[in-house]
Amino acid sequence: MSRYFQVEPIAYIRTGFSDKFGIPRQSGLVADSRATIVFYPKYRNSEALRGLEGYSHLWLIWFFSQSQNEKWSPTVRPPKLGGNKRMGVFATRSPYRPNSLGLSSVKIEKIDFHSSEGPRIQVLGADLLDDTPILDIKPYLAYTDSHPDAMSGFAFKEGEGLLKVKIESTLAEQIPDDIKETVLNILAQDPRPGYQDDPSRLYKLDYDNISLGFTVTQGELTVKSVCRKDIEV
Repeated sequence: MSRYFQVEPIAYIRTGFSDKFGIPRQSGLVADSRATIVFYPKYRNSEALRGLEGYSHLWLIWFFSQSQNEKWSPTVRPPKLGGNKRMGVFATRSPYRPNSLGLSSVKIEKIDFHSSEGPRIQVLGADLLDDTPILDIKPYLAYTDSHPDAMSGFAFKEGEGLLKVKIESTLAEQIPDDIKETVLNILAQDPRPGYQDDPSRLYKLDYDNISLGFTVTQGELTVKSVCRKDIEV
């Protein structure tokens, strides 16, 4: 058997994340974050999606296209452990892996069989950078894929480490209504690397057509600025 295999992307994903900073650390953490899976011309065949409407969630197998290393390391430094403690790469979901593969579980919001780009899948809860290549799609099976009593190692439990988000009404009004809740949920997840805790530092988050500046002090995130990229000044 050959030790090497050739794969090609079947699709790419459109998300509001134009930069790695701010992307949720796991899929589903920001459940209302919308994304669209667009198939490449070779795979724009509605027959390939026949029966998919019977499922609520998908597994996406994708490629860390912006996090590739020529050499792999058996250990990595998870940001949430302060960036100083090393863990085995296979005990983490670090992007720096031997084959740079990612795995995400997303919820199907809508299947559009008749778009101008062929069949498309609109999903919720994606944790992928915009334009990330999708290598494969598989249905999520609750009866076998869900393990409620599973151990999660050093990973944070759901709801742990959330920040209180403070934003003045004049700034909140500048965030489009259709993404406002998503943006606030992204901020609450604390986009900062785990090793950064400088209350004087101004962080920048880009999502969709807005750019936000914020600071974090004692568990409270304060939005300092909101800039609309689609409005000329």
